[in-house]
Amino acid sequence: MSYRTALMKAAGLALGAALAVLPAATASAAEVTIRFGWATTDKETDAYNFAAHHFADALEKAKPGHFEVKFFPNRQLGDEKDMLQGVQLGTVDSGLVTNSIIANVDPAFTINDLPFLYKDAATVYQTLDGPLGQELFDRVKDKKIIGLAWCEAGFRNMANRVRPINTPEDVAGLKFRVIESPLFVGMFTNLGGAGVPMPFGEVFTALQQGTIDGMENPTWSIQSSKINEVTKYLSITRHIYSATPIVMSGKLFDSLSAEDQGIVKAAARQACAEQRAFAQDQEKAIIADLASKGMVVNEIADPSAFQAKMQPLYEDYRPKIGADLMDRWLAAVK
Repeated sequence: MSYRTALMKAAGLALGAALAVLPAATASAAEVTIRFGWATTDKETDAYNFAAHHFADALEKAKPGHFEVKFFPNRQLGDEKDMLQGVQLGTVDSGLVTNSIIANVDPAFTINDLPFLYKDAATVYQTLDGPLGQELFDRVKDKKIIGLAWCEAGFRNMANRVRPINTPEDVAGLKFRVIESPLFVGMFTNLGGAGVPMPFGEVFTALQQGTIDGMENPTWSIQSSKINEVTKYLSITRHIYSATPIVMSGKLFDSLSAEDQGIVKAAARQACAEQRAFAQDQEKAIIADLASKGMVVNEIADPSAFQAKMQPLYEDYRPKIGADLMDRWLAAVK
């Protein structure tokens, strides 16, 4: 049995166990409304949209008519920073928020953003779904953020106009657009290139005009933004994994009964397991589509060469993350 199958089976069993302890007369229970937001689209192919709807479906199956999930895609509840603040204040009930945004509340979450940390998806899931992932969630409970389960935006990869990226030396001298994060800038500095912070809306034109040489994002973002029209090379570097947990307001979660809390957690775990499978299958199709449109696709042969370049950056972030947590995390992913 694969890890993904085991995870989905475990989530289903947890949901069933939660159902088993429900009182018989659920029809008279008060309805729980959950306003659920995310920053991306409501398209069927959008991984966040997929997770939101499967979360709602799992809740409905668990306790029909009791939970009502109202959907707010496309930043209707604000960007992710605004949503997370709303979760803390209780003005936003629940949503999908990128790990790096939560790191602004607790720097320990930065551990997930360390470049070339995870060798593959199975390692990610085993780590985040175990005690270490729960330890991160526990750290923000007192800040009124309840982490329910770890969904994903996926691994980030490099697209550029100049050459394939196979070794760290291939990055040397190239300018890559990055999000406004010292960690992302530091990654490219350590590889001999330059990380250029830039709003995402400016990336296509900057590539077109040669202001930058490349960008890094999950493949679904590269496809949806038509970056293939202004770059030639797609290198599957998987340099940073973008974890995107489902979070809930502590105000709402604490108001739920113990039974409902169990159902909500189990439904989120089930939704994220299904979303991960969806995202992985979608990535394969996206890479094939980009290749068919003329992109030259390669996968880096030796991630260890990149990891070696990251050691100074890891040491820079050790005190911010916490030495003990970082050591235990690094031991787990090995």
